[in-house]
Formats: sequence, structure tokens, C-alpha cells
Amino acid sequence: MKKLVSSLMALGLTVSLSADGASLFSGKGCTACHGNHGEAPALGVSKIIKDLSSSQISEALNGYKNGTYGGAMKSVMSAYASSLTDAEIKTLADYISAK
Repeated sequence: MKKLVSSLMALGLTVSLSADGASLFSGKGCTACHGNHGEAPALGVSKIIKDLSSSQISEALNGYKNGTYGGAMKSVMSAYASSLTDAEIKTLADYISAK
């Protein structure tokens, strides 16, 4: 995606995209618990999210959002996930899984 944006900008085209994965990851507060690269188990109990596939991350975030996923972290994560759009969930899932 970054290469595409850079190529378009080099051609003098302006690019308007929704937030990229890195911006969402830091802007939504993910780094506070999961580390800068998704390498930390949140509060010492969660899975290390950088090791999950995009579909696993999407499933988890959607489940937190609608209350059907999670154990001990369910209430914490549902507050974060409920603010995400479907597009943001996909963007985050793709970004985290590529780390």
C-alpha cells in the first residue's frame, strides 16, 4: 500500500485514504497493552497478536465488538473494538498480521 501511495504521489496525484494500519494501531491505543509491534501479551494474559492471522484478528475484534468473544479481557477490549468500523478492523487485522 505504501508503495502504491508513493507512486501515485510521485505522479503528482493526491491520495486520500482512511487511516493506515500503523496510525490506527497507535491511535486507538493498541500499543499501550500489546506493545509497539504487537509483541506483548496484553496485561500479561492475552495472546501475542502479531502471531495471529488477519482472519483470527478480525474474528477476535468483531467478537469483542459484538460481545461474543473473549475471556478475562472481554470488557477491556470491547470498549476499544466497539469504536472500530468494519474497514478499520480489516485494516488493523491486515497490519498486525503482517508484522
